Amino acid sequence: MRFAIVGSGMSGILAAIKLKEAGHTEITVYEKAERIGGTWRDNRYPGLACDVPAHAYTYQFAPNPEWSAYLADGAEIQAYFEKTVDDFGIRPLIRFNTEIVAMDWIDDRWRIEAANGEVDHANVAIIATGVLHHPRMPDIPGLDSFAGVAMHTARWDTDVDLAGKRIGVIGNGSTGVQLVAHLGLEGHRIVHFQRTPQWIMPFPNRAYTEEEKAAFRASVAAIDAVRYAPEFLHNVDRFANGITDKDSPQIEEIESLCRNYLESTVSDLELREKLRPTYKAACKRLIYSSTYYDAVQRPNVTTVVAGVERIVPEGVIDGGGVLHELDILALATGFQADRFVRPMSVKGLDGADIEIAWAERCAAYLGITIPKFPNLFFLNGPTSPVGNFSLIDIAERQWAYVEQLIARLSATNAKGLFIAEDAFATHEKNRVEAHRNTIWASGCTSWYLDKTGVPITWPWTYDRFRQMTAKPDFANFVVL
Repeated sequence: MRFAIVGSGMSGILAAIKLKEAGHTEITVYEKAERIGGTWRDNRYPGLACDVPAHAYTYQFAPNPEWSAYLADGAEIQAYFEKTVDDFGIRPLIRFNTEIVAMDWIDDRWRIEAANGEVDHANVAIIATGVLHHPRMPDIPGLDSFAGVAMHTARWDTDVDLAGKRIGVIGNGSTGVQLVAHLGLEGHRIVHFQRTPQWIMPFPNRAYTEEEKAAFRASVAAIDAVRYAPEFLHNVDRFANGITDKDSPQIEEIESLCRNYLESTVSDLELREKLRPTYKAACKRLIYSSTYYDAVQRPNVTTVVAGVERIVPEGVIDGGGVLHELDILALATGFQADRFVRPMSVKGLDGADIEIAWAERCAAYLGITIPKFPNLFFLNGPTSPVGNFSLIDIAERQWAYVEQLIARLSATNAKGLFIAEDAFATHEKNRVEAHRNTIWASGCTSWYLDKTGVPITWPWTYDRFRQMTAKPDFANFVVL
């Protein structure tokens, strides 16, 4: 079989390595950029880090004893993926600067067309494009009139000198919080614009000692002791089980921890109330930081919760009519989370069009497969668990499932397979119904919600995801 993988971020690298290890030789990875890395290539803003412990945000087959700290920064994570690509010898499989624009299921295989006009064919297509890769530009009047430097955080210009500049940050998701915390503690003059405050969960970071790294080098068991530390697993289980019920004791515990952190850390009463959310903790993606509250209490950082009215050449006029003069505008405004493989044109069996399939909402069975698109398998696709879990772990479990689908194709000499429409519809109906009581549907706005107000996430426990991805039920599949 011939395999095409679209994307060379974390999931695409995983797929290529696993296919090569399984003995497949006809593998091509298509990457629209000039380097691998996805999220960690595109994002280079100051303070970028992963909020999952480094040893847990690591392929199980490629432990990294050299992580410098409990939480790794973006550059170090990018370096890990670059090294992994070379260690496992898959760089020759990657076609860089080759953006795929169309995929069509024709004559029992995928016809794949690139922006440069090249055409390829594959029996199996692995979609590893990720979820957060199309920046969302804010719809703010006057944005184009700003006389200073304006840039989205996912397109950060590292050549811009920040010294002595007045910096405005719009948005306070994970990116905005990381950016403000980092720049604020460095002493830069920051104005942080936010519409709604965030619940912040303290999550201390610390550097590993040389003795600890020596222990990691000597024994994988020492790495596993961090990866599977009881305290970390307790935090994961508390969140994974708590999100299924907005009134669960786990959610109450999470909110209590966040509230206590706010009240014990922010001494100024007026600022404290500015930073106090009015929705349940974890309704939006929970933010982990042990430095943000320290930064926003410094005199060089101003917090604005009135929102933004408009942008003028001199700076930003907030919702209260106050002008904040700025030199740099950082847009931490997130991504178009409903794009996934789009804007690529993808057409499956009998002319099935992914734009029509996703007209109401983006969804895939277990985040992996959709009806009438044979041998098209997503990793971290729509409705995958994208909460505060390690996406590497999610992708590895999904890949183990996909491997079994590929094995069935080989064993039966079938041309293709995909989830049956009735099985998909039942699963999706149950998923939407289950979300009614989840914390993500408890009454806030977030990028988790699709245009109908349903979260595009997994509504059940993590254990259920583990169980459902352990082995495919082929009675639920159409085989060609």
